Amino acid sequence: MKNILVTGGAGFIGSNFIHYALQKDSEVNIINLDALTYAGSLENLRELPDPNRHVFIHGDITDNHLVKDVFTKYKIDTVVHFAAESHVDRSIFGPSQFIHTNIVGTFILLEEARRYWLDDAKMPLDEIRFHHVSTDEVFGTLAPDAPPWDESTPYAPNSPYAASKASSDHLVRSYHHTYGLPITITNCSNNYGPRQFPEKLIPLMILNALSGKPLPIYGDGKQIRDWLYVEDHCEAIWSVLHRGKIGETYNIGGNNQPANIDIVKTICRILDENLPKSPYYPHEN
Repeated sequence: MKNILVTGGAGFIGSNFIHYALQKDSEVNIINLDALTYAGSLENLRELPDPNRHVFIHGDITDNHLVKDVFTKYKIDTVVHFAAESHVDRSIFGPSQFIHTNIVGTFILLEEARRYWLDDAKMPLDEIRFHHVSTDEVFGTLAPDAPPWDESTPYAPNSPYAASKASSDHLVRSYHHTYGLPITITNCSNNYGPRQFPEKLIPLMILNALSGKPLPIYGDGKQIRDWLYVEDHCEAIWSVLHRGKIGETYNIGGNNQPANIDIVKTICRILDENLPKSPYYPHEN
């Protein structure tokens, strides 16, 4: 693992992974392909551990000519594929971009990986890996008293976003079984942590509470998801890249499943403890 193509590396999880990988391995080079859509920002790439081992390319994974050039020019031996449209609400009101990026984009990456690694036989099979980063949204909704999802849980996507990610998972798996492409897949739970786009629950609640704005909660707020700190997620991906079995899928979670309303109340309590003189104290109000 020498030259890693990270797609979506200016986004929340992708940028955290780049920080982690450059810190973890002093020999690895990162080629970062990102379209810089609404959730991506070059600010996320400031203060990298060793910026000389990072190359940023502003481009789209659906541009097959660009993707082909990146594989060839940088001698890519590993793909860590984060790039995706990833907001459930946005997928409901505009599903076409989710289909295009999450399904077509993944297909183009797989095709170029197959061409460069298998058809052109540029590298030994034991030196290449296509790692696909997916979501537990593909499993549907977790019931209040249900056990956490595991790798045998059937897919049951409930939104265009979840369906597009489920489709891309199946595409990646099919390229392993059909062509022998060395792949691994991880399905993660809800991430939180530094560099997260503020439309997500935790940063949105923090920012709104600090500015005295309403704290919007869907329904009764009893929806349950597992929550995973983003640096723990990066560590898990790194472990799968180095020790994961080719062709396998791994669920990554935090074993941390509070209801949304409890998360919001906890955020407000922490803000109250740390900012007792805030004009919006108590923040839950």
